[in-house]
Amino acid sequence: MTTAAEDRVLVLVRHAEAGGAQPGSSDIERELTEGGVQDAEAAGRWLHELGMGIDEVLCSASTRTQQTAEAMWSGGCAEADVHIERALYNASADSILDVVRGADQDANVVMVIGHAPGVPALTSLLADGQGSDEAHEALAAGFPTCGIAMLRFSGHWADLEAGGAVLDRFHVARA
Repeated sequence: MTTAAEDRVLVLVRHAEAGGAQPGSSDIERELTEGGVQDAEAAGRWLHELGMGIDEVLCSASTRTQQTAEAMWSGGCAEADVHIERALYNASADSILDVVRGADQDANVVMVIGHAPGVPALTSLLADGQGSDEAHEALAAGFPTCGIAMLRFSGHWADLEAGGAVLDRFHVARA
């Protein structure tokens, strides 16, 4: 086992647009709209065009986050080992960070597919103004559905902390 710092990339994704809850169903069961599916496919194409390979996906247990992942794969994003994490459902930034800290140490690129306000808050917490001015300006305009933040840091997932990452890119995928 190595103790040297390793370069890591954390890809934080807010799920694509979902419809309202159907009568008799709960919020966790909300499904993507057709436009949401198309936006998630566009997100997959964008990641593919960047040549971004994902080693591990930590996905909320909601239907809409899982459908976002599936549509991203359909759009061309390389499929990865997906772990459905109930703790990510409508989680706070701190709760999401706790899940990320448990990521596979062999994974250099980890994607989290979750919800607002936790995903946007974690992006701000980790980057704390560090990184690309363009990415921070885009993030300041909001973190809408199918928003993608790419953060970089050196170290082990278990050691990731507030202010410990750099925001390299922020993109809002639209079909």
